[in-house]
Amino acid sequence: MHILITGGTGLIGRRLCKALLAEGHELTVLSRKPETVPLKCGAGVHAMAALSEWQPSQAFDAVVNLAGEPIVDQRWSEKRKQVLRDSRIALTEELVRRIATAEHKPAVLLSGSAIGYYGGRGDEALDETSSAGTDFPAQLCVAWEAAARAAESLGVRVCIQRTGLVLSTEGGLLGRMIPPFRLGMGARVGDGKQWMSWIHIEDLIAIMLRLLRDEQMHGPYNATTPHPVTNAEFTQTLASVLHRPAPFVAPAALLKLSMGESASLLLEGQRVLPRKLEGAHYRFQFPELPGALESLLN
Repeated sequence: MHILITGGTGLIGRRLCKALLAEGHELTVLSRKPETVPLKCGAGVHAMAALSEWQPSQAFDAVVNLAGEPIVDQRWSEKRKQVLRDSRIALTEELVRRIATAEHKPAVLLSGSAIGYYGGRGDEALDETSSAGTDFPAQLCVAWEAAARAAESLGVRVCIQRTGLVLSTEGGLLGRMIPPFRLGMGARVGDGKQWMSWIHIEDLIAIMLRLLRDEQMHGPYNATTPHPVTNAEFTQTLASVLHRPAPFVAPAALLKLSMGESASLLLEGQRVLPRKLEGAHYRFQFPELPGALESLLN
């Protein structure tokens, strides 16, 4: 297949490109820095600097939409919120417009989303049938998903991937946590009772490949392990795997002061379960946190 990938130079995109290249697919990656694409994504990967380069006569068999500015790296000023909306919703809307004008429409659009869709829900167990939250991250995901699902009216199979906390040593949450934890300075966040619904990077890529291939799969899927943990459990498990203490606490009040509204991403969790993946008989390679961390760190 010839596959177009937006956000292909990010943590998930790079690993997906590697897996798809290994299967012999032809790839085109949308990037604002097209000159970096072959180095980050693999030799032979084509680069596209803007979606306007997609001409109606150019055929893509599948589209993977992973684009989006990082949501936790900066405080959520109104200006920053608009950047987050544009990088997800506006780009996805443009992508669907390009699909509409394509002479050969892709068979499938796999579009990103996040478990932030559900909002902070305490201990409530959440699956794909659960309602959306009302906070900013939730409403961002709602609009993002709606933009992608507009492609269904064009006869395109649409899968929405609500991704949890991705475990990888190459970046993301775990990549940021490892240095202080290795120094014995690991810290629980707030009271540690908030749920962390995580996914090993290898399971995430395997799920994405399955969603691209399986014509029976459509709609939203929670890309999370069947066994979420609390922040306190995650902290102690990571410290144990690294054979270091984790004696500290990052106070909620300090996080709110330094991060503002975006502190909710760290202080409010979601207990998310992958019911649809389990119903499709997907078998997780790393369902439990200790084994997942051991595979990555040892």
